[in-house]
Amino acid sequence: VLEEKYNQESNRVEQKELRSQKTKLKKQLKAIESDYLPRLRKYEVQKRILGNRNSFSKTDYDATFMRMKDDHMKNGQLKAGYNIQLATQNQFIVGYKLFQKPGDTRCFQPFMEKLFRSLPKVPKQVVADAGYASEENYLYALGEEKEPRFELLAPYHTYLKEQTRKYKKDISKVQNWKYLEQEDAFICPNNRKVLFKRYSKRKNESGYEQDFKIYECEDCTGCPLRSLCTKSKGNRKVYWNPIYEEIKAKTKTALDDEQKATLYAKRKVDVESVFGHIKGNLSFTRFRLRGIEKVETEFGIVALAHNLLKFVGNIKLFSGKCKKSELRNTRISQFRSFFGDLLDSPLYFNEIR
Repeated sequence: VLEEKYNQESNRVEQKELRSQKTKLKKQLKAIESDYLPRLRKYEVQKRILGNRNSFSKTDYDATFMRMKDDHMKNGQLKAGYNIQLATQNQFIVGYKLFQKPGDTRCFQPFMEKLFRSLPKVPKQVVADAGYASEENYLYALGEEKEPRFELLAPYHTYLKEQTRKYKKDISKVQNWKYLEQEDAFICPNNRKVLFKRYSKRKNESGYEQDFKIYECEDCTGCPLRSLCTKSKGNRKVYWNPIYEEIKAKTKTALDDEQKATLYAKRKVDVESVFGHIKGNLSFTRFRLRGIEKVETEFGIVALAHNLLKFVGNIKLFSGKCKKSELRNTRISQFRSFFGDLLDSPLYFNEIR
């Protein structure tokens, strides 16, 4: 009798457990069908929209969240927008392209490829700010040895810092150390040799590989300058990029030249005034359309309006200095000479958001 009661009780417990498990499975299945699967499909759609970006706007899927220059709240807030790359000559817009990337470095080459297809000839000099300076872009500008593309006048990121007295006296900077070419070694501030050890490669976000030479100090034990030189526990290591350092030296020589320094100083006058005219005088501070194709067309109309107003202003300014009898022929010659000089003048780069 006890055995029979035990079997009945165990069967009852098993049936209860089975019912509870069925209930749990039904709840889980319902959650999968009503919640997880729809969310998974939603995430897959969002991933396709996102592509290689890190964000997109719900009101305009092509727009990316970026830090805008017009930060009214002064808190570095992100807003959905586009990165517009502009090329100007004599304050005329000669080319533009919209990008969904917030950085300017990786926008330079695709923008130049578009200009190559649209301009009758590429200027010999391209002037840009430090945002476009990178080893990859410098090498792109140099082109092949027999067919150089153009000269890129863009200061590298530490160019202004290297001019300061503080940087020149900083003993942690390898640029201030003595280099022994025959031994391929640096001499640190404590007169110890920093010897070459091995080669290394690094790949950046765009997939470009950089070659580095790694140097290591022979012995940093007991060095009185250690705290000023390095924070690492072992010996001081130096990662030296010979290709980029050579390009930086050539860029520094070019920017130190008086003629080219004057040319670079004209960059802010040539390209920044275009932004001021579009944003200030034309009051174009935001797009009215959605989608990158529509937005690109919208900005094209704005660029066309800017160029027409600029050209008419130049004609009026020049016409005031001529007699009426000479006005027609003078306008034609002015038109030809102006656009002839436009193609031969340097190309100025900048971005607007």
